[in-house]
Amino acid sequence: MNAGPADLLRGLCDTIAARLSGAELRERVRQVRAGLDAPLRVAVAGAVSSGKSTLVNALLGLPVAPVDAGECTFVVTQYEYGEDDGHITVELTDGGTAHSRLLPGHRLPAEFGVDVARIRRLRVTLDLPSLRTITIVDTPGMNTVTVANERAARSMLFGSGDEDDRAQAMIYVLRYVQKFDDTTLAEFRGLTDACGMSCVNTLAVLGQVDRRGDEGDPWPTARRLAAKGYADLRTSVFDVVPVIGLLAETARARPLDTEDAAALAALAGLDEDDLEDYLLDLDDFRTAPELPVPAEVRHRLVERLHRYGITSAVDAVRATGTADPGALAAHLLERSGYSSAGRAATGSVAAGIAHFARRADQLKALDALTRLRAIARTPALGADRATLDALAAQLDENRPIATSLGGLRIFTAAEALGRGTLVLNEEMTAELLRLARHDEPAEQLGLPPGAAPAEVAAAATAASMRWRTLAMMSEGRTGGHRARDVLTVLEDLVSAALDEVELEKAALEKAAHGTAQGGRAPSAGAGGGEALPPVRVDPAAIEALRASPMVPADDRRALELLLAGAELATQLGAPPGAPRAEVAGYAAALGARFRTLTHRPLSLRQRRAAETLCEAYETIWAHYSA
Repeated sequence: MNAGPADLLRGLCDTIAARLSGAELRERVRQVRAGLDAPLRVAVAGAVSSGKSTLVNALLGLPVAPVDAGECTFVVTQYEYGEDDGHITVELTDGGTAHSRLLPGHRLPAEFGVDVARIRRLRVTLDLPSLRTITIVDTPGMNTVTVANERAARSMLFGSGDEDDRAQAMIYVLRYVQKFDDTTLAEFRGLTDACGMSCVNTLAVLGQVDRRGDEGDPWPTARRLAAKGYADLRTSVFDVVPVIGLLAETARARPLDTEDAAALAALAGLDEDDLEDYLLDLDDFRTAPELPVPAEVRHRLVERLHRYGITSAVDAVRATGTADPGALAAHLLERSGYSSAGRAATGSVAAGIAHFARRADQLKALDALTRLRAIARTPALGADRATLDALAAQLDENRPIATSLGGLRIFTAAEALGRGTLVLNEEMTAELLRLARHDEPAEQLGLPPGAAPAEVAAAATAASMRWRTLAMMSEGRTGGHRARDVLTVLEDLVSAALDEVELEKAALEKAAHGTAQGGRAPSAGAGGGEALPPVRVDPAAIEALRASPMVPADDRRALELLLAGAELATQLGAPPGAPRAEVAGYAAALGARFRTLTHRPLSLRQRRAAETLCEAYETIWAHYSA
């Protein structure tokens, strides 16, 4: 099994730390190594009163983070996994620590007996399985996203500019995205760039969408605003998702009790127009003496559901005829927009968290790579200078370890796109962002889910032609390196799709053999299409290519079929009489496979044969896929 990016970087950290004599440098490398083993650190940031702490509670499923102004809202609070549930470590700016515990009900205490100015960070231990993978960092609110430099940005968001405060992913809560002008958008991009964030590790959340105007259903407007926000910020964020954080928090962290459910049932018995009139002014709703629900309960419902949540819950009670607290919690969670519909890869907070969790090792490796390159630039003398120079050389674009960090290729290309060092047209921008956002090959290539392997191979081949051209045009520059990264990923997709095609072919041949054994041989037109004329090839050139030890056995078999096939389909390894579209898919897959041979140490004659063969396959694909 090949080592992943995180494993490669762990080994490099161990080697470099063992060679360094300076304690400070050695500790910095060890911090990077520890970060690769720890859960992914996800910072939740946003403007003051944007609903950030409410979202933190929804993420945790516990009402821990205070939503009202208080000491804790000005302090970085890290929620991490631990068996001592509720333990609080208060880290002080002078290096000391104090200890406390959560109050009953998993709530942070109002104060810690220490001047808040002396608190560097709170670390809260929770026995939650979800925190084994992801650590949640609640950051102080800010009134502006403007930052002057990286250290200032990290200090603003994470409490200090120190490396151990560095988050590896970020959820940023926005309030009024429809008011984002060009200046504000530029400031947001500057913030994410200064904090080491990009479209692969930043999720923007459009919060409080139920407070935008007087629509009975806020979701059409919310989805439109989120789509516009993503269009504006797509090179800086993985997604922009709308959410009603208050409903998500209530459903996941503070479920309704039987008294709340009974109150909603009583409200459901009122005339619809009368209840709507009361809810137009929430102060009237809280205080009206004639309503059949105690005022303190109504006040609590407004705090936990607000207008849209109350209306939605009452509608659910009317529709089902029951007011079960569990059913109401499930309904509110669905109406909050927190969860994805099905297993969607994008479109919700839950989908964004799942994206971070799936790619946690890659995101940690990407952060470690950035930090190691910064360490390599640190001034040093003597043997340590030589060790850091060796580290820089190991991380150079053209060294084997950089080539082996295959899982990061799309991430680094997406970062380069956001920073402007990779300049793309609209089509290729969309291609790169699809590759970064999705995990399934078909969706990565813009195909419907479940697309046939031959379609995947054809689409990846078409894209690889564009990226190969860009890589050659930008050879030697950062954009060229990143374009070749994307090209490598596309070629890997083609290779994997071709393997699936071969498996399908083997299964068909086995089935056909079984049918023939039963006395019913398949007809010559089993593929359902006309026999296409064979392609002419130079047998001597093909034989020369077959003789190279650089050509894998499967590729040599493909060359044998090319020489022996009586019609185009069998030359490509497709069933006899295969439809034109299927033949095109086989040609696309083979073209991409043999294109990789042109990057290997072949003789001049063999290289020319491989290039001619690729052009032939690509011509077949272009002709029969039209």
